[in-house]
Amino acid sequence: TALAQANATAFAMEFVPRISRAQVMDALSSQANLAGYRAVIEAAYAYGKGFPMMMTAAGTVAPAKVFIMGVGVAGLQAIATARRLGAVVTATDVRPATKEQVESLGAKFLAVEDEEFRNAQTAGGYAKPMSPEYQAKQAALTGEHIKKQDIVITTALIPGRAAPVLVSAAQVATMKPGSVLIDLAVEAGGNVEGAKVGEVVTTANGVSIVGHANLPGRIASDASALYAKNLVAFVGLMIVDGALALDLEDEILKASAVTHGGAVVHEGVRG
Repeated sequence: TALAQANATAFAMEFVPRISRAQVMDALSSQANLAGYRAVIEAAYAYGKGFPMMMTAAGTVAPAKVFIMGVGVAGLQAIATARRLGAVVTATDVRPATKEQVESLGAKFLAVEDEEFRNAQTAGGYAKPMSPEYQAKQAALTGEHIKKQDIVITTALIPGRAAPVLVSAAQVATMKPGSVLIDLAVEAGGNVEGAKVGEVVTTANGVSIVGHANLPGRIASDASALYAKNLVAFVGLMIVDGALALDLEDEILKASAVTHGGAVVHEGVRG
């Protein structure tokens, strides 16, 4: 969490609201975009085979099959990057609005499209927690799909809660030797059972579970430049005619304030 101090008020960049006016200040998005890109690069390195189909005189190299679980900013960038590298890409998310986004990038969408699925998005654009019944149906569908995949990249996060487990140890055990899972949510508990922060775990059946922490830090120059732009835009809200003028009625500052006057003012932080 990045904190900016002004008149004894502390702000958290992660609480900047996702509204049009605040897009240039959205540090979560700027860093997630890079994390999605880097996840595919890490996957390609760990996989050790080619991504695109290559037809040569010596034979044909089959394209890699990549499955993206969670289609937020990171997931969309992962789809786009994997597609650029020539992989066959599928993706899943519980939010119905993501289906069109996935297909627009040339990937195939996979989900149990029932009534709960059609109402699975909050007003802020985040995924709602799903019922155990839906989770079971979705797990059965994705479990069959995961068996056939070379690379699985998981990106699912729910604000204020532990990351949901999307891939069980039993599902990992069905994957082919040499397959790779990249868990972008490992620092929040992990989407993949068996993932460990900062480690690459190799399972008994030869599957690699990559749990690198801080993936944007692996593309540090761009991550720093984008985050600096986020901060400059955010601090600019507090400056009027060259002087500090903190307006906590501003919707962006109000939403991202954590403490003010010695008291915790953000509902997501209070005990």
